[in-house]
This record gives sequence, C-alpha cells and structure tokens, in this order.
Amino acid sequence: MDKDEKRQLRRQRLMENKAYQTMEALTRYMDRYHLDALIGVIPGWGDAIALLSAVPFVYFSTRVIKSVPLTLAVLNNALRDVLMGMIPFFVGDIIDFFHRANIQNMQMIRGFVDGDEAMIRQVNQRAFQSAVVFVFLLMFIALMIWALISFGSYLYSLVSSIF
Repeated sequence: MDKDEKRQLRRQRLMENKAYQTMEALTRYMDRYHLDALIGVIPGWGDAIALLSAVPFVYFSTRVIKSVPLTLAVLNNALRDVLMGMIPFFVGDIIDFFHRANIQNMQMIRGFVDGDEAMIRQVNQRAFQSAVVFVFLLMFIALMIWALISFGSYLYSLVSSIF
C-alpha cells in the first residue's frame, strides 16, 4: 500500500467518524443557511448558543486528529466569531451573516485530513499567533460581557427613573 492509498484510507475512515458528519451538518446549517446569524439575534444567549457549534470541531481536532496547532486555530476562529457576534445593535449579527467560522474550521480540518501541505504549514505558522490571540480574545470577551452588563444596567436605571 503506497502513501496515497494510506492517505485515502485514513481520509475515508475520518469522514465516517460521527464527529466529522456532525461538523459537516453544522457547517451547512450554521454558515451556509446563516443560522449562526439568526441565533445571534437572541440577546445575550445567541452567541453562547452559537459557540456550542464549535464543540465538534474542537473534539475532532484534539481527539481524532490530535493536532494542537489545529485545535488552537479552530478555537481562534470560534472565539473571534463569538466576539464579533457580541457587538450590540445588530452590527454583530450582520457581521455573523458574512463571517463563516465553521466553513473556515472545516477547510482547515479537511486540509489536515487530506494532507494538504500548504494548509498544514499555514496552521502550524498560526499556532503561536492563535495562542496569543486566544488569550486576548478571552480577555476581550470578558470586557464585552462587562460592558454589555453595565450598559444594560444603565438602560434599566434610565427607564426605571422615567416610570
């Protein structure tokens, strides 16, 4: 069995994995049918619910493919998607409509599964960047949550003082 046959056999086995099939379905619904943007309209909870769609991607990259750089890149895309979706006044929802994090994650995973040297090189180069961005995104998400809670409290006190 030569190298290409082994790669094809590995690819076939990975594609039959339940997590891979779940990722395919999530990519189709969340990004191609823009369900991510529609869920994001739910105030406060929409982006948290949409973040759950990243779980199969993280599972597949950590447990099946066992690639730390790929996992960091997947988490980077997912958290960036949440952060952009949290921008208030429907701006984040409009950005969610055009930003397709699940499609990007699927392309990176397919590149790893197919042995695409360019994709593997790109993800490996982004590993350190993803780790740094991951820390900053977590801090910025915490800041956005604080800002949204503060703004909500301000609006509540403003409305309650009128009535």
